[in-house]
Amino acid sequence: MALSWGRGPFPVVTWTLAGLLLAFILVPLLRLGVATTPAALAAEAAQPDVLASIALTLKDAVISALLAVVFGVPLAYVLARRIVRGRAILQAAVDLPLAVPHTVAGIALLFVFGRNGWLGAPLEPFGIAFYGTEWGIVAAMLFVSVPFAVNSVRDAIESLDPQLDHAARSLGATPWHAFRRVTLPLAARGIVTGAVLAYARSISEFGAVVILAYFPMTAPVKVYEEYLQNGLDRSAAAALLLLLVALSTFVVVRVAASGRFAR
Repeated sequence: MALSWGRGPFPVVTWTLAGLLLAFILVPLLRLGVATTPAALAAEAAQPDVLASIALTLKDAVISALLAVVFGVPLAYVLARRIVRGRAILQAAVDLPLAVPHTVAGIALLFVFGRNGWLGAPLEPFGIAFYGTEWGIVAAMLFVSVPFAVNSVRDAIESLDPQLDHAARSLGATPWHAFRRVTLPLAARGIVTGAVLAYARSISEFGAVVILAYFPMTAPVKVYEEYLQNGLDRSAAAALLLLLVALSTFVVVRVAASGRFAR
């Protein structure tokens, strides 16, 4: 049921503040679109290296989102069901990538996954390298995006009645079967939302990726290189192309997920 605004200054103040925030978000993006001609956009889209960077970004963002869900769901379950002590510390650790500057995250990841890193050095003889490879891109994307997946799934599980799990257990279900047959299906919307948010965040990552894996270039890194080498106008076309592709894939995934759960 829709609420009535009523009279007084409240509607004016609300719409003014809301409008200013929307303008803050939309005006720079609209200005980016105005600054790019269709010819410049088509020319940028014809560049093989630009298309390759966009394809690489989308592929690695999907991989990162899947890993965030696979590893994030168990942690979200632990946090939601409060089955361990120190839950606040664990939650703070999950949220830490949201507060860490992403260049700092890239340097920290380099100490672990770089050529001389704690994991990078032992794994390199086995042909697994992170520095300057797609493994590094995925690791950087995963680091910055995993809080979105974990928090979304945690909220979904917390909204479920714990008695449903208890009822399944009382009927003879093992903890695994109760989790798989009861918790996961009921939290499916939150899981999909977390995956979509992690995917969107991965697409936009620059700071951690550029430090851990400058090459092969993802789309944000390519846009930055275009800006340094060719100036604002050329980079604007690349930036708009990335924006259009990212928005279209994000909308498609969102609509598909909404349609699935609406039925």
